[in-house]
Amino acid sequence: MQISAILLTGLVLVGFVETWKADPSKAKVQFSVHGPFGTVHGSFTGLKASIQFDEQHPGSGSISATIDPNTVSTGIGMRNHDLKHEEKWLNTAKYPTISFRSTHIERTSKGFEAAGDLTLKGVTKPVRIPFTFSPSGNSGLFKGEFVIHREDFGVGGKGGSVGNDITISLEVPVTK
Repeated sequence: MQISAILLTGLVLVGFVETWKADPSKAKVQFSVHGPFGTVHGSFTGLKASIQFDEQHPGSGSISATIDPNTVSTGIGMRNHDLKHEEKWLNTAKYPTISFRSTHIERTSKGFEAAGDLTLKGVTKPVRIPFTFSPSGNSGLFKGEFVIHREDFGVGGKGGSVGNDITISLEVPVTK
């Protein structure tokens, strides 16, 4: 009797999770790095994401996303070239994908938080991404911001003229 109640509860919770499709042409993935010579701003395009999410039952959801680091843009062609091709930066020929896969989603006082694994330049580290979700009928908008340490992922050399903290901002419009 107890096992069937647990299974039924699990099935009911799974039934609440909604599948959201991200629009790669409208998703914004932006970053900024502060250093002694100023702040470098940039972006990536073409985010691909599979999102299972329901505001009332966030723990039963999941997020899986990838982006092609070849789409990096800082507004300076020579910098973009170096970021894509140099081993110490992104080396996109060797590491053609940046990915995130959630392990848990929970409600917080300011919205939600997705805990998961970020893989960048072949290195996988746990990250926590605080986010909000604004639904509007059959569409919605996920917004989040988090910080990673570039040296943890082997991006750039130690120290130097580039700060270690990279702030990543996300705006992901979705539809059911």
